[in-house]
Formats: sequence, structure tokens, C-alpha cells
Amino acid sequence: MKIAVIGCTHAGTAAILNTRKLYPEAEITVYERNDTISFLSCGIALYVGGIVKDANGLFYCSPEALNELGVTTKMQHDVLAIDTKAKSLSVRNLQTDEVFTDTYDKLVMTTGSWPIVPSLPGIELKNILLSKNYDHAKAIIAQANNPEVKNVVVVGAGYIGVELVEAFEMQGKKVTLIDVSERVLAKYLDAEFTTVTEQAMQAKGITLALNECVEGFTGRDGSVTTVQTNHGNHEADLVIMCIGFKPNTALLQGQVDMLPNGAILVDEYMRSSNPDILAAGDCATIYYNPTKTWQYIPLATNAVRMGTLVAHNLVAPKLRYMGTQGTSGIKVYDDNYAATGLTVELAVEAGVEVEVATITDAYRPEFMPTHEDVTLKLVYRRDNHVIVGAQLMSKIDLTPTINTISLAIQKETTIEELAFVDFFFQPHYNKPWNILNLAGLEAMQVASAEKFNEVE
Repeated sequence: MKIAVIGCTHAGTAAILNTRKLYPEAEITVYERNDTISFLSCGIALYVGGIVKDANGLFYCSPEALNELGVTTKMQHDVLAIDTKAKSLSVRNLQTDEVFTDTYDKLVMTTGSWPIVPSLPGIELKNILLSKNYDHAKAIIAQANNPEVKNVVVVGAGYIGVELVEAFEMQGKKVTLIDVSERVLAKYLDAEFTTVTEQAMQAKGITLALNECVEGFTGRDGSVTTVQTNHGNHEADLVIMCIGFKPNTALLQGQVDMLPNGAILVDEYMRSSNPDILAAGDCATIYYNPTKTWQYIPLATNAVRMGTLVAHNLVAPKLRYMGTQGTSGIKVYDDNYAATGLTVELAVEAGVEVEVATITDAYRPEFMPTHEDVTLKLVYRRDNHVIVGAQLMSKIDLTPTINTISLAIQKETTIEELAFVDFFFQPHYNKPWNILNLAGLEAMQVASAEKFNEVE
């Protein structure tokens, strides 16, 4: 069996490593246009902020390691075209400019995504950077260490943007965060959580230019000096664009089914509409359990799971994907946040009628030397009380708690079931009523009150 893999970041690496284990005799060739693989871009901000000392630690695999496994690893090779009927690839060696053709029996598309770059006046100016791959990381780090860079503007208040803003502030830069939304992290957290985030950022001197739309850039001597928005101008020696990602799927346009944004539609076995083409990671759709729909959710966690499933289902459908809740977490200064499933705003957008219950309590008994508060918000369906989302915030790191809620959503657990789930008690760690139990009990009270009001 001849297997061609296009792209080798998280999904591609997982697919290759697991395919080699399952099919030791298979002929595997990977085509990657960059000179590195498996780069964890989420570590860029950690490196800028000085938390990660060695950027080499942001890689967990290498071309040499794949070669040792007998994988033909063609780095700096760009796939120009795919002929799905002939099962062939046209490839350019970026070092020699040679163009050649290869064939496959099974094609694995793990081409990932690319940052969205809006067509705006001045976008070509120097020092307007992206944050995705290792080359971007090196450019960002170089500018972070440049004493002439004093004013940094980050466009996009998602996880990457917020983390970079904090990292640059820690480097002593004057930082501005711009986003069209009225809140930071609006896709992940509801307002009562993001208000705390914004207050912490503003206390550090960060300028939040929210509800503003970037309209262009001006510069001097070819380098950016100003970011222009619909509300005014912001000085900038460096701009980092973090407004989102789009799937890299132009090679298969018109040859397999896709979402309007270009994400390849796959089934629960990672198969595209062409049975000999499997896709995983940021170039593909994923099943979203809270709404029971196929969506585009580019996360490294989704990518490694999907890539692993590609290997198991390469020849025949054997192991189905259980879907995702889009579970994520972030630390902003002293506060730890985690979220899974739907926020209230996302539920409204999806047409899901929900109720919420929020509880704030000490995470362990007050007689302990320390007993920091944790805030947990449950989002559940109004009709059947099935949990569809949750958000958590605390000074002490209790973010793994959200993983339990993620499993609850996947298993369609109700608030009543969560209230009485068996969790251990030990004063070092929690209370006799675990915070998850308490959230379930609070949700039951809210639901009872709602039902009483309907009767009235």
C-alpha cells in the first residue's frame, strides 16, 4: 500500500507515526513545504514571555525521526496539484525547483490552516507579522528582543492574541489589543469571565481597543508606524495579526465535499467524500457534540486525535470519532480559565435554548491554610437539562475540572446526574460536595425555579 501524506504538523505527525505502527510494510511518503515538523505554535507567546527558554522544545518530532521509521520524508516540497481520478500528485522541490509526479493508493490530507490575512491598505509593510509556524515565531521573538520596538499592536483577541499581548507587556512593551468584538475571548467565555480578564490586562497598562475594526496601516521607510481603525489610530512599531485561520484545501477544491470556508467534510472515520482520501486537523471539519453538527474547530488537540484515527481507518472504518466539545484553557496573569462546549452567546447563535447556573465557592474547606475561590458556570438545555457547556475561573489551577464537564457533554449528562456523581473528598483537594456537584445542585434549583415560574 502506497500512502501519501501532505502536511506534517500535528495531524500529519500523528497519522504518520500511527500508520507506521499499524502498517509496517506500507510505503509512506510525506510532503512538507517547510523545513520543520510538529511545531507547537501555542508556545510562541510562552517563549516571548520568557517562560519557555529553548524554542527547540516546541518540537516533539523531527524529519530525522520519521526517516528512521522508514518514512520517505520530503521536506521543502510543495504539492502543486492533485489528480484524484489518476491518484497522482504534482510536486515541486523548493530547493532545486524540480517538478515531478508521484502516485498514491491512499491520500492523507493534513495540510492544516493558515492565518487569515485581510486585504487592507498597507498590509505589505514590514513588521506586520503572523503567528503560526516556526519562521513566524523566530520573527516575533526577534522583534520582542528589539529595543527599538516599543509599541506593539496585536489584532485579534482570541487565545493567541491575548497570550501574545501578555507576553509583550512582560517584555516592557507598550501594547494595544484590537478586536471587532466588544469583549476579549468572546468565543470561549461569557461576559462575567472576560470582564475579569480585561480588568487584569488594563491594570498592567494594556490598551484594549475593543469594538474596533482595522481599516489599514501606514508606515515610514517601508515599516509600519500606525494602525488605522474605524475609531482612530494606534501607534505601532510591530503588528501581529491573529484574527483567525482558514483551511489549506485549495488542492482539493471541487474534488471533495467542503464547507463554504473550504474545510474538508469528513465522516466519523475521517473519510472525505472520496473513499481514498482521508483528512484530519485544521484542514477538516469535526463533529461538535453540543450542537450535533459538523464544524470547523482548529485545535491541536482535535488534530492529534483525528490524525491518529486516520491511521486506524486508513483501509477500512474501524474506530469512529466520538466528537469534540472544543475544550480549551488559558492562563492570563494570575487567573486560570477553562471552557468547553457552548457559551450562552454561542447557544443563542446556534438556536439552542439554554439555562445557566453559576456558583462561586472555596475549592476546599475554609479551615485549610488556603482556600481560593473557584467560579464554575454550567450551560444546559432548557428542555431536557442535558449539559452543553461550562466555563471555569480560579486563581489556583483547577482547569482539569473542565475535562470532566467535557466528558459529561459527550455522554449527554444531565444536571441532575452531575449533582450526584461520585467524586472523592479529601480536605487537601476539595469539599464533601465537589464543586461539580455544587454546580449541578445549583442548576437543579435554577431549573426548579424556572418550572415554578412557568406554572405561575
